[in-house]
Amino acid sequence: MELENGEVRVGRRVTQRVVARGSVWLGAVALLAACGCSETLDAGHDRPNGLLPVDQRNPLVLLNDGAYDNWSGEYAVLLAAGGGPRLAGIVVDANSDWPELATNVDGVRGLIAAARPSGIADLPDPLASVEAPLVAPASGELDDTEPNRSEGALFIVDISKRLALPYRPVVIATGGALTDVADAYLIDHTVTERVVVVASLGSVSSSGGGMGVPNGDRDPWADTIVAQRFRYVQVSAFYDQLSDVPTASLSRLPANALGTWIASKQPNLWHWEPASDQVSVLAAALPSFATTVERVAPGSMADGSGSAGPELATDPEGSSWLVTTCDSAAASARFWESLKQTSTPAPLASD
Repeated sequence: MELENGEVRVGRRVTQRVVARGSVWLGAVALLAACGCSETLDAGHDRPNGLLPVDQRNPLVLLNDGAYDNWSGEYAVLLAAGGGPRLAGIVVDANSDWPELATNVDGVRGLIAAARPSGIADLPDPLASVEAPLVAPASGELDDTEPNRSEGALFIVDISKRLALPYRPVVIATGGALTDVADAYLIDHTVTERVVVVASLGSVSSSGGGMGVPNGDRDPWADTIVAQRFRYVQVSAFYDQLSDVPTASLSRLPANALGTWIASKQPNLWHWEPASDQVSVLAAALPSFATTVERVAPGSMADGSGSAGPELATDPEGSSWLVTTCDSAAASARFWESLKQTSTPAPLASD
């Protein structure tokens, strides 16, 4: 039996439906006993301290489009500064809702420029990625898809090679299309061994979930590739993001550049539900956020020409995870707790 940073590691994948932290730990103990402690637990797949295969110890790459409609960037930055995952990269793209790539990138640059003088160090600069929806090949075979070789996809391949460990993959937390993620697979099939995709996407159904609105309708063929090839966590548990920073609480914001940034952004948040892309970051980085999780398996999809990716059917042996409920109060509490830990400018010396 091998220990790594206090973790027991076994190479076999635990596939039963995850229902509680205690049951996961007991299952791991039973598995070790059955194996005679001769295998190694891959802590990047199943962990005794949460419902999902990743947590705050996994490096995180944020992949999103617009910078002003939700708090995904702010949560990623604040959690990186307050005991959450290292923010290893920010990939920015464009879509029909946020069509100006330069504007999207400038928005993220504004966030980073506000966070750094507020005491949050080691933050990456955003990377612009030009992508187009992937096209299903005539053969219908996923691996025959022509790659875009986008900047974001190449970055995912590279950063995962540099940072992923066998027991701790890199998290790709998405708040838009899965195009760059699927493109990374088309460039390098082995990327699936180094990353776990956590997506703010889709909806819950009576039989599991669907890869449609929000975000799943943007590139259904990419959805299919990701669901079939990656370790995939779909977060379809959304909440009213206006409750994170209500107008009545603006006076509580810290007197620093990040507080000013948040105050100026708050009126621009989307009121549309489900407009809370930050749920992917929260599910990956805040273990208490995801409160109900099912194991699911992707269904088939003929050609990717529809308006949604494949259905995700509830399956105790499924290869993917579906988050169906969340604790938004825990998220908001962590947001404000992390804000309190940012620094304020020193007062000017009096004459």
